[in-house]
Amino acid sequence: MNNNHYRNLTSAEIEALQAQGNSAENWASIMVTDCFDPSRICGNSFIGTVLIGAIADGTVSDGSLILPEGLRGSMLRDCCIGDHCAIVNVRYLAGYQIGDSCLLFNIDEMTADREAAWLEPMNENGGRRILTFPGMTVGDAYMWARFRGESTLMQKLEEITRSQLQNSQYPSSVGAHSVIKNTKRIHNVSVLSSADDPSRIEECLMLGDGVVGFGCKLEYGIIAERFLLGEHVKLEFGLRLNDSVVGDNSTLARCEVGCSIIFPAHEQHHNNSFLIAAMVMGQSNVAAGGTLGSNHNSRTADNEISAGRGFWPGLCVSLKHSSRFASYCLLSKADYPSELNITLPFALVNNNVAKDRLEVMPAYWWMYNMYAMDRNSRKFANRDKRVYKAQHVEFDNLAPDTAEEIIIARDLLHIWTEESYREGREFIEAHGMEKGHRKTVILKAGEGYKAYRDMLVYYAMKTLDPDGTAALPDKALGDGERVTRWVNIGGQLIAEADMQQLIDDIENGVLQSWEAIHHRFDQLWQAYPDAKQRHAYQVLCLLSQKRSLDNEEWKRYMADYARIKQFVADQKVLTRKKDDDNQFRHATYWNDAEMHAVLD
Repeated sequence: MNNNHYRNLTSAEIEALQAQGNSAENWASIMVTDCFDPSRICGNSFIGTVLIGAIADGTVSDGSLILPEGLRGSMLRDCCIGDHCAIVNVRYLAGYQIGDSCLLFNIDEMTADREAAWLEPMNENGGRRILTFPGMTVGDAYMWARFRGESTLMQKLEEITRSQLQNSQYPSSVGAHSVIKNTKRIHNVSVLSSADDPSRIEECLMLGDGVVGFGCKLEYGIIAERFLLGEHVKLEFGLRLNDSVVGDNSTLARCEVGCSIIFPAHEQHHNNSFLIAAMVMGQSNVAAGGTLGSNHNSRTADNEISAGRGFWPGLCVSLKHSSRFASYCLLSKADYPSELNITLPFALVNNNVAKDRLEVMPAYWWMYNMYAMDRNSRKFANRDKRVYKAQHVEFDNLAPDTAEEIIIARDLLHIWTEESYREGREFIEAHGMEKGHRKTVILKAGEGYKAYRDMLVYYAMKTLDPDGTAALPDKALGDGERVTRWVNIGGQLIAEADMQQLIDDIENGVLQSWEAIHHRFDQLWQAYPDAKQRHAYQVLCLLSQKRSLDNEEWKRYMADYARIKQFVADQKVLTRKKDDDNQFRHATYWNDAEMHAVLD
């Protein structure tokens, strides 16, 4: 919105407005710019102070809906309207700052007040509540909700947020080039929007106490209360959402999500699925019929579900609180009877009812679905249509966080295998993955152990030498201890020590605003490629059991990398070929020509 010089109405303008069916509680409180045409203000009621920006003879359009600039058939109270807007049939608009070139059409009620909007994510008992603000990222929300033991941090974050909220003259705002139409009720919702990345809200039932990020689309009968949306989030088709944070490039539809923090690139758009009191670290998909958090195994609703990146519960999966999953866990269709703690990444988890046992296959994605594994890394980056990208995201499924999970998983497989052979068992039995007395059986432990090693080499070499042609890296990369603990802060990976330093700097007053905190995140993101290379080199050193690599070892890893790259390329073709050769897939088509026309 331009910093226009507002002026009072002239007597002639007031008479013209009254002749056009307008009324005002006090015409002296209605301010306009020099670019003002009373003929475009018809049938409105003004209460309190209303500022009206430039109005010309242009139009504002949304597809086939084309409206002339101006205000028609609306009631406005204490608002600031930007330049070249079309506001038509808004029965009550109060407390909002509307940006330039916005279209507001057929809205029953759109109001704002100065009450703070608290969210209660991850836990229905309210122990992780956060105070949202326009421009807040999913990483900000996660930091506030996760580090509850840092009481000084909690106090500082609330102080910083309240200070930022108080600096705004209007409680809520709608960014430039927004489209909001055919919506029942909006209360205390700020919409970030721009000409480059507009947001749109249409045919919704009710929105309350939320922040809508740049480029979002909310449509077709959704109800959302107490929410924070990142950039390019889609909410649609009867979704019910409350007390939740939804990360960038996510889609929620036809489902129920409550008290959850969802990191970027999450898909949950099928009927009869719900996600309650959970934290899902993105690049994830919840299939139809999923009931994630179907009960609370406690005296009160204070349990949680925590899932790493790439979480994929299959059709009709039912999970109990409290459960935790390593990255890229695929859960087969089942009603899982007890709490789970799956510590093996890239695993297939199966509830074998016939044998009354839990089965886990490590490295399943790598061994049997390479096409999907490779596609997941590429598709999330390719689908990232954000313009501003306030939240930094690591999209590669093999990164420092998952590499460390693999290292731990290899140690666990080694321990469990030794125990099982020593005790003469017919199978490899794991411990601590399921509450109760059932056995947890590791399927294909040997193959998984070897696959994990190849995954580590592939990650490290792709990070250090993507083309497989570089000389031996500088031995200085091996200096210092390997960072074994990484914090996934909304999609951005940060070494635990750097995260702790950031917390200390907030508590000590070094970082006194969200702008300063975001700048620190930016600095850490810029340093991340070097930190990732150092980590990759040290992973190779771990596999070699040395502090640094010599030329001979580097040549061996280059040869390994060439072999693994060929394996990856071959498996991508073979795993996709399983679909192409499936005769049942062909059965739905009249002939091959039709199938190729549809699929190619």
